Amino acid sequence: MSRVASVFQPGRKALIAYLTAGYPSREATVEAAAVLAAGGCDIIELGIPFSDPLADGATIQKASYQALQGGITPQDCLEIARRLRREIATPLVFMSYYNPILSFGTEAFCRAAARAGVDGLIIPDLPPEEGEELGASARKHGLDLIYLLTPTSTEARIALVAEKSQGFIYLVSLTGVTGARQTLPAELEDFVRRVRGKTAKPLCVGFGVSNPEQAARVAQVADGVIVGSRLLELITEDSSLAALKSAVSGLRQALNK
Repeated sequence: MSRVASVFQPGRKALIAYLTAGYPSREATVEAAAVLAAGGCDIIELGIPFSDPLADGATIQKASYQALQGGITPQDCLEIARRLRREIATPLVFMSYYNPILSFGTEAFCRAAARAGVDGLIIPDLPPEEGEELGASARKHGLDLIYLLTPTSTEARIALVAEKSQGFIYLVSLTGVTGARQTLPAELEDFVRRVRGKTAKPLCVGFGVSNPEQAARVAQVADGVIVGSRLLELITEDSSLAALKSAVSGLRQALNK
């Protein structure tokens, strides 16, 4: 069992937190990750900044842009992951668009990620039909390649992702981009149940989840909750990270009920 998969234990709902690597600085990313780990996050998702983040809303776009303006590169992200692996035990997953990985070299990137202590990859713009090359390299180096499903995914796509995804399956709660939202779709439960009917693999819901009430709702039907944009907003608003610490505590408590 992979380190990502081992997170999903009976009676515990996973809390997965997203950070843009290098935002607002390399040191701030490390400090924020330590807060997340201490607050009960089960997996930390590190976003590799990219100039055309098609799945991301304004908050993550701005964070990625600032990180890129600060000179952050995939190699820097690997260095951040390596440092985090020395300091915390929480599983680490890279979220990256495919272009930076392709430019780095799929085999070289997977080898470097594994050596840095990364446990998995999420690639929003890589469909499973085109993921065999990266999937082979990921398997070779012990990385879980995690695929995404959306509410508009066909039954055939759900079956394919259920077969190919490792660690967990990332369920996009809505048709749209990332970003904190006041409400989640009314159809969310039906979507999760539709996927659950085709797989026993852990299902984690992201996009739009931003507060304890939403997290608790997701936890009624899914195995984990992914929160990103709201956490970045709090890091931006409060550089002391006290607000981030409080938010993570609230999310963890909601999932523990």
